[in-house]
Amino acid sequence: MPPISSKFSTNTLANDPPLGAAMDRSHATELIDDLRRRIRRHDHLYYVLARPEISDMEYDRLYRQLLDLEEQFPDLVTPDSPTRRVGSEIGGDFASILHTAPMLSMDNTYNPDELREFDARVKRFLKLAADSSVEYVADPKIDGVALSLWYRGGGLERALTRGDGVRGEDVTHNVRTIRSVPLVLSDAAPDFLEVRGEAFMARADFAELNTRIEQDGGQPFANPRNLAAGTLKHKDPKVAASRPLRFYAHSAGSVAGLDLERHSDFRSLCTDLGLPVNPDWTILDDIDLVLEYVNRLDRRRPQIPYPVDGVVIRVNRHDLQERLGATAKSPRWMIAYKYPAEEAVTRVLDIIVQVGKTGTLTPVAKLEPVFISGTTVSSASLHNADEIARKDIRVGDFVTVSKAGEIIPQVLRAVTEKRTGHETPFRMPAACPVCETPVMQRTGEVAQRCPNPSCPAKLRAQLIYFAGRGTMDIEGLGEALIDALLEKGLLSSPSDIYRLTGEELLSLERMGEKSTRNLQEAVEQSKSRDLWRLIAALNLPGVGARTAQELASHFGSMDALMAAGPAQLEEVEGVGSRTASDVNAFLQMPDTVRLVEELKAAGVNMTAAPGPAAGPAAVEGVAGKTFVITGTLSSMSRPEAQELIRKAGGRPSSSVSGKTDYLVAGENAGSKLAKAENLGIQVISEEDLMRMLNIKTR
Repeated sequence: MPPISSKFSTNTLANDPPLGAAMDRSHATELIDDLRRRIRRHDHLYYVLARPEISDMEYDRLYRQLLDLEEQFPDLVTPDSPTRRVGSEIGGDFASILHTAPMLSMDNTYNPDELREFDARVKRFLKLAADSSVEYVADPKIDGVALSLWYRGGGLERALTRGDGVRGEDVTHNVRTIRSVPLVLSDAAPDFLEVRGEAFMARADFAELNTRIEQDGGQPFANPRNLAAGTLKHKDPKVAASRPLRFYAHSAGSVAGLDLERHSDFRSLCTDLGLPVNPDWTILDDIDLVLEYVNRLDRRRPQIPYPVDGVVIRVNRHDLQERLGATAKSPRWMIAYKYPAEEAVTRVLDIIVQVGKTGTLTPVAKLEPVFISGTTVSSASLHNADEIARKDIRVGDFVTVSKAGEIIPQVLRAVTEKRTGHETPFRMPAACPVCETPVMQRTGEVAQRCPNPSCPAKLRAQLIYFAGRGTMDIEGLGEALIDALLEKGLLSSPSDIYRLTGEELLSLERMGEKSTRNLQEAVEQSKSRDLWRLIAALNLPGVGARTAQELASHFGSMDALMAAGPAQLEEVEGVGSRTASDVNAFLQMPDTVRLVEELKAAGVNMTAAPGPAAGPAAVEGVAGKTFVITGTLSSMSRPEAQELIRKAGGRPSSSVSGKTDYLVAGENAGSKLAKAENLGIQVISEEDLMRMLNIKTR
């Protein structure tokens, strides 16, 4: 469950299972069932109804208790448990599965008159009078990815993409990570239910995720739909779990044991079963009312938190749907009214090439300023050479510009009929535009990169990122000052920031004694930043702020992270096999090793607990050792024990491996105990751990 704002209410939780108390299997079964029921309820309240009743701390407490119990009684773990949303990375291709019934596309229109013609066509086919009424269900058309969810016996069995409409790809491993998709329906669920709906990403989540991707030196997604589609097709469910996709059910496929008269009955059934549906759907019995709804929703679109590109209109009664039937491509009883995207025509003044902190060359169109969707647009990324060639964008062209997902400016196409013959085709440079090093392009990749580790453009981008708010947060060290320091030759590495003298700073234009003193204080303060900020600032491939936090928590120190192999890195939440391999290679590079050593020598914090320790002092036998805790501790919670280990210089870990030094076995220790014994890892008790930490026990 994501962090819940402090404005949400907190309730005292009654009947929580006792921690540290031994219990028999029947009691454990009862408690596990109760915890799962409560967690599912709170998931539904938070992700579907947006009405949370407990704080994130209380939710985490319930979740942690369930994890502990399942670890103690591994035979009671079931696939539909809330703790089993994130599975393992799949190998090979996605399985192609036959749909229970074809997932047909639907007709669409941009013209209100054609919407009226649809209504007239429905009445003619049904042999109804022109002035009679037909009941329609209208709801926002979300710009997402179509999914088919199969529930058997109330449990999620399979999730398929639309594919070619006849067969879809099995993406169950990723859909299980979508917290608004229930793994288990309510007791009223039929024997088999196929639910069709849309997976999507909210605008705010999309913008935040794209920012993280850009900070990591990656290529941002063009729009929320592409991001949703790419996430569902990822082989590693940890990636999907790190991207907050959402789901709304909109219609039924195959249903066993139910007789629903209307489409609106299905929507109500979804609510009863715990499936999320778009709250903006409505029933209308006149095409004029439908058009009013279309116009009203269009005016609201800027305030709607998810991407909407139209309205879906369906005949409500199922018997009328059956009579209307379908053509080879689409049902006759439904249509989509699509809103035209806001576009504008402007001229490409120039195409420049920017060099990012990883060396990626990105062409950017400089445009005559034009107002679109509430803001003035003067530039737009052209992404890469292939994209420019595909769209045939030239300097001097008039181009059509819009905002992808109403957020990111993009060049849609060249207005070729306005060409005069003076336009200039663009070619990506063969050498870096800054350092003139020949660019390189990896096999199978579109991106072109400057391989020069000393490229001034890469260094500049790295320094800006290192000092930024999301990383080391050095107030006052912005782009202008970094440019001035580079021009003076005072910076050649992020570690040089910590070697700047007052005299050097005072020599810069517009740097007086007060601003110099403020900057020096900010640099000094940055030395005590949390370890995760340093990890993020190092710009590890595929590692953003969230993954940096997981790495810091898992390893506890920069030394431990530097020494970790790919297998250990893969144990960290959000780190897949490719990222683990890339991070390991990056950390072993001589330049990285040298930078970390220089930062360490400068006094930059290298542990997950910066500043004065609140717990015991680091002691021999704990510092540098890796501890795994299994079972229930009697004197404290597992996170509390892990924090004490970390503050004593040790490394708490969640997984047993050959690198584990000690396994702390609490009551009802689970499968980790057997694994540790097989590996010959030293097993200690809770009392042993307390003695090692110099904590007196009662």
